Amino acid sequence: MGVDVDIKAIHEKVKLESLFVERLKREVQKVIVGQEYMIDRLLIGILCEGHILLEGVPGLAKTLTVKTLAGAIQTGFQRIQFTPDLLPADLIGTMIFDQKRSEFIPHQGPIFSNIILADEINRAPAKVQSALLEAMQERQVSIGGQTFSLDDPFLVMATENPIEQEGTYPLPEAQVDRFMFKLLVTYPNKKEEKQILERMTEPAEVTVEPVVSPAAIRSARSVVGQVYMDEKVKDYIVDLVFATRKPEDYQLDTKDLVQYGASPRATIFLAKAARAHAFVSGRGYVTPEDVKSVGLDVLRHRIILTYEAEAENVTTEEIIRRVFDKVMVP
Repeated sequence: MGVDVDIKAIHEKVKLESLFVERLKREVQKVIVGQEYMIDRLLIGILCEGHILLEGVPGLAKTLTVKTLAGAIQTGFQRIQFTPDLLPADLIGTMIFDQKRSEFIPHQGPIFSNIILADEINRAPAKVQSALLEAMQERQVSIGGQTFSLDDPFLVMATENPIEQEGTYPLPEAQVDRFMFKLLVTYPNKKEEKQILERMTEPAEVTVEPVVSPAAIRSARSVVGQVYMDEKVKDYIVDLVFATRKPEDYQLDTKDLVQYGASPRATIFLAKAARAHAFVSGRGYVTPEDVKSVGLDVLRHRIILTYEAEAENVTTEEIIRRVFDKVMVP
């Protein structure tokens, strides 16, 4: 009986703490037309301290959305354009000689902000990518032997352009795995496109008001961690991940199509994201539907296909859909 009362108490807490979600969405939608799915996922990323990889053609308001969200949360925002000649020091900072004091002092780079937009991450060489990923993983940076902690919230949104592959350095699988979500950003529909036309050609500029404080985000985070997850839902998450690694155990015929299944990070992120999804929906408990709705974004970049799959034009998304169709929902 105690558990029921507990869930009820968590549910009430979530309802109260998640009130800002609608306010935040409304504020962002003053500037951004459509893209609800992207806004939703960015919010989940902030609540889970999970970094996000965005893939989409140029001009889909990826930068604008991230910048608008940062403005509505009262946090710092830095956009870093990744280029082939970028150096790790351009990102994290370097030691600068101070003539007055006759000594070297650390100069902090643009990574010292809250929400970082790493634009076209696949344009920068491996050294820069690994400097960024180290900052993402450790939430700290070393400059000249001194270690500096990064601000909280600290969130990296990296964008990849799927069209131009010339002069790009693909992200290694182990690095891509550190992103909680990989989102595919799509074109707006006709109605949204017309709204974009009207909004973006008006002389008056829309400004975004900060409606949430970083403290409120931190407080919401601790409640997200309390969202109730039943043992059956935990087993369901583990089964989904195992079905990508050992398909034959789940009557799946994908053994020859998948080279490597999802890593344990997938299990962790599925659980975290499902909790945050329930929270954003104003619920104090996780349902299998929460897991399903974040599943594709968590698993999309964590399954490595074989040459056979590529020859047969099978996509990772297709594999994930088969997994969700086969694994028993509790």
